[in-house]
Amino acid sequence: MAATLQEILLAPDTQPQVTTDCYTLLEQELSDKSGVSGTAVKLAYKTVNTFMPGHVRFMVGALLPDMVVKLDPFWAEFTTSGGSGFGDYLAKRGDEVAEALLTVTDARAAASGRPTVIRAYRSVRGSAVKHVQAALPRIGDLVMKYAG
Repeated sequence: MAATLQEILLAPDTQPQVTTDCYTLLEQELSDKSGVSGTAVKLAYKTVNTFMPGHVRFMVGALLPDMVVKLDPFWAEFTTSGGSGFGDYLAKRGDEVAEALLTVTDARAAASGRPTVIRAYRSVRGSAVKHVQAALPRIGDLVMKYAG
């Protein structure tokens, strides 16, 4: 049986590098954003970084285990389907994958006691599905870097 994503990505010697790669991916995705929703995302990101330096990097690490759990069923389907690229596989299921991943950030935002974070998150949540969908090819490539 194929290894789960938790076994691959959350192994003690691998997880720190995966976290760094996820943060880099986030930065790349942000730099690619344009238009009104892109500006809103960049403003929310800047707001959080201004009020809580290092918070986004910390949250990437904190959210990673739950994100990996949400990706694991898609990984299991992918490994049995014989597909060649996990990013393409995720992109073809964009709505479903994005909503699964956003349940993690929704729960975290709801549990936050920080009004600045909650406001920033709410300001971008409406467009979050499309932003997550846009990132799925890179997310798939990141997974394949470790699991491929």
